[in-house]
Amino acid sequence: MPDTQSATVPPMASLPAQAERLIELGLHTHAGIPAEEVRTFAEQHRNEGGDTLLAIDPGRVPASVLTPLLRQGDKPGFVVTDMPDVDHFTPYGIDLPDSPLYVVTGVDRGDHMANWSPEEALPALTKEDRTPLLLSEGIHWVLQQPAALERNRCFMTIGSRLRKPNGTYDARTPAIWISNGTGRDGRERRNAPKVGWCWWGNRHTWLGFASAAARGI
Repeated sequence: MPDTQSATVPPMASLPAQAERLIELGLHTHAGIPAEEVRTFAEQHRNEGGDTLLAIDPGRVPASVLTPLLRQGDKPGFVVTDMPDVDHFTPYGIDLPDSPLYVVTGVDRGDHMANWSPEEALPALTKEDRTPLLLSEGIHWVLQQPAALERNRCFMTIGSRLRKPNGTYDARTPAIWISNGTGRDGRERRNAPKVGWCWWGNRHTWLGFASAAARGI
């Protein structure tokens, strides 16, 4: 995959630095993981390479907990009002490591896929031996690297989908972008980080498709 984001997104912080960030936010406590265990894990994996993200299993810290911790300036993140089931969006065709902590390598925002639909992007990523980020992974990324979220250069996280009782999938697909403060968002949320959704078959010029090369422990 070409280096599509180096001009706008700075390098990821080291894994030990990311561990301290998660601890500072209190996420280790929510996940039931001792702070020293987070630090030790990060130290053991610190040489994984560039663009490596430290993530907590979404079963331990769901999107509804992570999202309010996002910040753009003084604006906290929020989940759109018509996504009260955000935590029911689970990994779609992705096997997560059997560990409370894991690393995601080769993170990319997918700017080159802007104006693609999720339906079009998924097979293209698969052909490149990449998998889309989960919603929780995308939020972790922005928590660690706020510059990964830019107005008009935001991203979808189609590794998470909502399975219906009948076995089909909800057409909503999650994304992270910056609110314009319109509609039900409210003017006070203008410029705030926003977790929302787009239709599986729709295209948006300002949304790429965040993906990873691999996940591991």
